[in-house]
Amino acid sequence: MARVTVEDCIDKVDNRFELVLLASHRARQISQGASITIDRDNDKNPVVALREIADETLSPDDLKEDLIHSLQKHVEVDEPEHDPASAIGVSGGVAVASETGEEEDDLPETITFDQMSEEELLAGIEGLVPPEKSDDY
Repeated sequence: MARVTVEDCIDKVDNRFELVLLASHRARQISQGASITIDRDNDKNPVVALREIADETLSPDDLKEDLIHSLQKHVEVDEPEHDPASAIGVSGGVAVASETGEEEDDLPETITFDQMSEEELLAGIEGLVPPEKSDDY
């Protein structure tokens, strides 16, 4: 295959900017030692990445997911939410006997937050000291 062009890849990835992002991400992967799926033919990494996308040896959706994953700083794991009522055997706010027949009196206290009226909030904001002016910003 001669040199690959954007036109060879645009039918696989519709957006040219997304194509550039995906190809550059794949070229970085290749430079970090990832195995290539086509013959190199003495081409540089960006050309190999574009040829892989044009030949559909890599899925653009998989590359996109991998790019997004590489840019994330914090990955959230979907775990089932813990229901404290079912864990301690509470039914309708009343302690019930557990499976062993013992009543559980160690119920956690309900958490309450301090509530502030609008007037108290405005008074607190008015009492704040403004930051010092500087030429840095």
